[in-house]
Amino acid sequence: MFAGWSLRLRVFLFFALLGLASLALIGAGLWLGYSRAEGQPDLGPFVLGGAVAGFAVLGLVTWIWRLFDENLARPMQALAAQMRVLAQSNEAKPLNEEQTKYLGDLAPAAASIAEKLSQTRSDLTLAIQRETTRLAEEKERLETLLADVNAGILLCSRDHNVVFYNSVARNLLQEGNAPRLNQPVTGCLREGPLLHAYERLTLEGSQHTETQFLCSTPDGTAMFTATMRLVPQGNERGGGYALTLRDVTADIGLHAEREALLSDMVDGMRRKAANLDTLVSLREASDDPVEQALLQETRDMARAVDRFGQRYNDTTASWWPVADISSRDLLDSLRARLRGDGVKFTAEHAPLSVACDGFMIVSLMAHLAGKLKDNGYLEEVALSLVEGDEGEALMRLGWEGNPLPLGVLEGWLEEPLEMGQAELTGRYVLSRHSTDIWPESEGICAAICLPLPRTEERGDHDLRGAVYDFSLFEKSRVARLADTPLEDLSYVVFDTETTGLLPSQGDEIVQIAALRVVGGKLLEAERLDVLVDPRRNIPEASTKVHGITEAMVKGAPGIEVAGKDLHDFAQGSVLVAHNAPFDMAFFHKHADLIGREFDNPVLDTVLLSAVIFGITEVHTLDALCERLGVVIPEKDRHTAMGDTLATGTVFVQMMQMLKELGYTSFGEVHDAMKKQMRLYKRN
Repeated sequence: MFAGWSLRLRVFLFFALLGLASLALIGAGLWLGYSRAEGQPDLGPFVLGGAVAGFAVLGLVTWIWRLFDENLARPMQALAAQMRVLAQSNEAKPLNEEQTKYLGDLAPAAASIAEKLSQTRSDLTLAIQRETTRLAEEKERLETLLADVNAGILLCSRDHNVVFYNSVARNLLQEGNAPRLNQPVTGCLREGPLLHAYERLTLEGSQHTETQFLCSTPDGTAMFTATMRLVPQGNERGGGYALTLRDVTADIGLHAEREALLSDMVDGMRRKAANLDTLVSLREASDDPVEQALLQETRDMARAVDRFGQRYNDTTASWWPVADISSRDLLDSLRARLRGDGVKFTAEHAPLSVACDGFMIVSLMAHLAGKLKDNGYLEEVALSLVEGDEGEALMRLGWEGNPLPLGVLEGWLEEPLEMGQAELTGRYVLSRHSTDIWPESEGICAAICLPLPRTEERGDHDLRGAVYDFSLFEKSRVARLADTPLEDLSYVVFDTETTGLLPSQGDEIVQIAALRVVGGKLLEAERLDVLVDPRRNIPEASTKVHGITEAMVKGAPGIEVAGKDLHDFAQGSVLVAHNAPFDMAFFHKHADLIGREFDNPVLDTVLLSAVIFGITEVHTLDALCERLGVVIPEKDRHTAMGDTLATGTVFVQMMQMLKELGYTSFGEVHDAMKKQMRLYKRN
């Protein structure tokens, strides 16, 4: 009720109520005195006294109200108005000191807030201007880089609408296929392979963010090798994607013509060679040496043609662009396709990686599964992708029921796999992958088998992202290391695994891992990870810790090579390690053998932890990770790269914490770290 009233009005009403209450109390007191007086005293003196007291109290209350209004309420209201003005602009005028002198600390505090607010706004404006300039410069640099990239680049939303393209992409997708902002990318590129690649990357459980595939314009006049890379949006994997296109139309056309020529030549030569071999086998032996030589040369030529044909078969698809696809991703894509077609299935796979065009293979197997269902061969299909008898990846469509005749399968392979793509038949897919497909049966179980070439399984880390720090353009070299700001230095975080804990008694390094930190960022793409032959036995107790056996380091480089690799990797950088004296002792021990002095400046995360959290805390790597919320996968714990990644992550966080504590330069941090050396002496 009173919240909307002004301060001065509420103060006035307060004093008015105080005055009325005073008059009421005076009147009540006089009435009480008159009623208890003996006899009937004259009322006049009581009235006169009450009137005089009432006017005196009213005058006093009015005078105090005036003082309060002039010296407190009005300045406070003016101060509030001034603060509201300051909240909207920097143009407010300071209050008159004479007017606000009775407000005590309120006026100076408000003035301090106003000054801080004005300064913050000025700083914020300057920061925004600097950041805007920096972003504009980075935008210009990126545009310059993209302009010189000889690949077409398109950025698309999750709805497959184009949000960016460079000039190369515009030139590649010309005429009716040209890209248009906020228009579907499927107007530029054939829909099937594109959507298949996106669905495969965004399937639940998929670990990959990048895939390669072959695509073409909708009219088929141009073909491209495409790389699709997901662009995360918040915590969502499928926020959009970037496409990199390279035109392979001419290459594929040239290869196709050459392949057609070679195919005709090989087929013709094979037939003639087979005829000659048959004639030679029918020819009776002769004593004529000329005829014998002629027959032998004919046999040799037939065998040579046969070997040439076999080599041609082995390499006929090597020029066709394919991608490395994990067995799980390929089966997940096929399952999603079958689920959409209403086919029931079960699936199993081994951890393999295959080289294939995922869209073609999924289209072929989905087509065959659909034909089997429509023709009454199965109610449910069992999918599998496992290692075959000869080491290849073998994809099977299995079912319980009648076997599929080979002639029926051959007929299905001649049919188009996709609507509107008459050239995409099963036979075309098999020829592009230089493979074959066949039916087989055993008892009540039947299957269709498709072998695919295996490739080496890729690791979990995807390191093909761009690595950059444009701020390095502006950073100047500081003459003295001690004066260099922390963020201006480059760091190499490293860790070692060893045969034991006593380098002075013969223990040696068995693994070295290192990562770089530049501009306050941990660069996982710039890494060193090598096994080292210690040239001595590795105790079983040590193997239980880091998992490295003598068989694993057999043939690995020695410390003289691996140590030099680390020295070169860390050139011009500050070395960072957890319990650095232990690791550095091994390299100092072999400095003569390595031929390099490890004289880099060193920071130790154990001592830095003592600087930040106090010497009485626990400073193990596990404790630091728990304290800073860094999660180390169990499989990576006590491996050189796993511990390096953990150390690098906590070090980056420590850099910010050190700056907040006032340690901004390397010299300040190093001096603070040296004061904690008693931690090692205590332990």
